[in-house]
Amino acid sequence: MNQNNIIISNTEEFEKKKQSFISGGVEKLHVLSDFDKTLTRAIYSGNRAGSVISHLRNGKYLSEDYAERAHELFDKYHPIEIDPNIEWEEKNEKMDEWWRSHKELLIESGFNREIVERCVKEMIDEKYPEFREGVVDFLESLDENNIPLIVMTASLGDLVSEFMKQSRVLSDNVHVIGNKFKYDENGEAVSFKKIIHVLNKHEMEIKDLEVYWELVDKRNVLLLGDNVGDVKMVEGFEYDNLIKVGFLNENVEENLEEYKKNYDVVIIGDGDFEFVNGLLGEMNGKV
Repeated sequence: MNQNNIIISNTEEFEKKKQSFISGGVEKLHVLSDFDKTLTRAIYSGNRAGSVISHLRNGKYLSEDYAERAHELFDKYHPIEIDPNIEWEEKNEKMDEWWRSHKELLIESGFNREIVERCVKEMIDEKYPEFREGVVDFLESLDENNIPLIVMTASLGDLVSEFMKQSRVLSDNVHVIGNKFKYDENGEAVSFKKIIHVLNKHEMEIKDLEVYWELVDKRNVLLLGDNVGDVKMVEGFEYDNLIKVGFLNENVEENLEEYKKNYDVVIIGDGDFEFVNGLLGEMNGKV
């Protein structure tokens, strides 16, 4: 573990929270996590790693002009997403605009269930994107200890679920909440549900989800994210204790102070899951 990549915002406060988690044990714990660049690596061969949906943009799965139009949307909106100087209200509006446009483009371009399966198979074969080192161990430990994992993603929930399924980590304790389509009898995408993006995950209140009743007695929450907006994922759930671990993958100098204000622990430099696994081990009484 590279300790220089791990920043604890307030050591005394963190230790108090950790002891509360240890006292509660795994029976009181559930995990709430983002997917892209949180469970998966952010850097690949020295370059920014793609998200699961970027594989659609870069592949030849849809209509001929899909990739070009999708890249135009990315080039227009991604700089807004990572710009710390843009006000939250404006950024939130632009992220909603981005996803609404992209979902409409996907339907228009022929998105369907077969494409989901084929696209994910190629991602798995190419190992791009791929889980951070230690994530599979983390997921297996959650499964072994019956710890619920809520994956709340601003990406396509259909792709994320299929990615975890084909990676053989979509166990019964895992629940994926993300942008999902409705399909017709032929498996063609015909409409989409609520828009979820990096800044409005708080609107997906956990109490409105089917999994809520599995969580009501598990009031210690370990939250994992890579965006300041991810900390809002827990809103709607009445927790007793909350530890937030943030992966700061881009513009470190510009964003570090903001991340320290919002996360208990900040992991920089595209770090692995060793710290998180050690933390889970302490909560599980194995360290």
